[in-house]
Amino acid sequence: MYYNQPLLLEMGRTYGAAASRVGWVAVATQIGYAFGLLTFVPLGDVLERRALMMKMYGGVAIALLLVAVAPTVDVLIVSSVLLGMLASVTHVALPIAPDLVPHEQRGRAIGTVMTGLLLGILLARTFAGWVSGIHGWRWVFVVAAVMNASFVPLLWTVMPKLPPKESLRYREAMRSLWTLVRTQALLRESAVTGALVFASFSSFWTILAFLLHSHYGLGAGVAGSFGVVGAAGAMVAPLAGRLSDRHGSRWVISLGMALLAISYVILWAEEAARLSLTLHIIALVVGVIVLDMGAQMTQVANQTRIFGLVPSARSRLNTVYMTVYFTGAAVGSALATAVWVRWGWNGVSVLQLGFIGLAAAWHACGRRGSEDHPHLNPEDVLVEA
Repeated sequence: MYYNQPLLLEMGRTYGAAASRVGWVAVATQIGYAFGLLTFVPLGDVLERRALMMKMYGGVAIALLLVAVAPTVDVLIVSSVLLGMLASVTHVALPIAPDLVPHEQRGRAIGTVMTGLLLGILLARTFAGWVSGIHGWRWVFVVAAVMNASFVPLLWTVMPKLPPKESLRYREAMRSLWTLVRTQALLRESAVTGALVFASFSSFWTILAFLLHSHYGLGAGVAGSFGVVGAAGAMVAPLAGRLSDRHGSRWVISLGMALLAISYVILWAEEAARLSLTLHIIALVVGVIVLDMGAQMTQVANQTRIFGLVPSARSRLNTVYMTVYFTGAAVGSALATAVWVRWGWNGVSVLQLGFIGLAAAWHACGRRGSEDHPHLNPEDVLVEA
């Protein structure tokens, strides 16, 4: 679902569409992902997960082919919504991780799995930029369709059956989402914090290709290559998990948001300064590394604490959190596109810092409590929340 971000300029040229129009491809994918999180991920608490994941990976492959052959921007946007919905299969898999380890190692397990997920998010941009430079943007999605289709026989071969932990009907699982939102204050706090952080993060990555082209004359390949740079920051995820186990999630989230604010100041300042192209790129590299470190620390710590609330409902907890999280991403991408057209990079920088400021304020108003003591029993956390 992140292939499209460095390819927006090329897509615009294919269809003769302006940035304000083609930017909605990225927004549509994230809207679809949020809807998929809401509708598909709760099935992880209801159905056998291996079979569910196999079906969803097959669906992802079909959706990728629809994106590849889209004849118009409108068809591309609709196909991107479908792709985003089915790509939520990643969050059917993620809640499996804390099931495999003792409670006191939950953060480390989540950090390990999140490393793979985050590397995929970042390196997808690199893959897209490089493949499109050789064969054009449509082939990016063709190759991706083959890759995702290969997961169907792979899962059948290597993954054991994973039955649900409790007997639930889908309607009951969906109804319980609201119960979780209503009763779990920590879930609400984490979801809103995560959404605001990811809105700022998504604002940057949606606009990066436009920034590099308009200011430096650089193309999709270079924009995608920044995914490799970001991957260095993503490697902090296992460390974030261990720090959450040791110091508590609130401490790690505070550190992550501080790093995010620093990164946006660096990225804004380097653009305003009169530097050579080489120095501009170096400053961008530093800013992107710090940016991804902050984002990943915040994300891992947030998920560590929500997975400790109700162990039997981890897929549904993740549904609530990630639906709000990716709604924030869609809002961030949409606002960043509009702000870029009107005010350029200065406006986008103010927008990013504004999102982080709101996240910090919400975080500061949160309740200090059991999540600051990572070795408490999960049921104690649930009682207090």
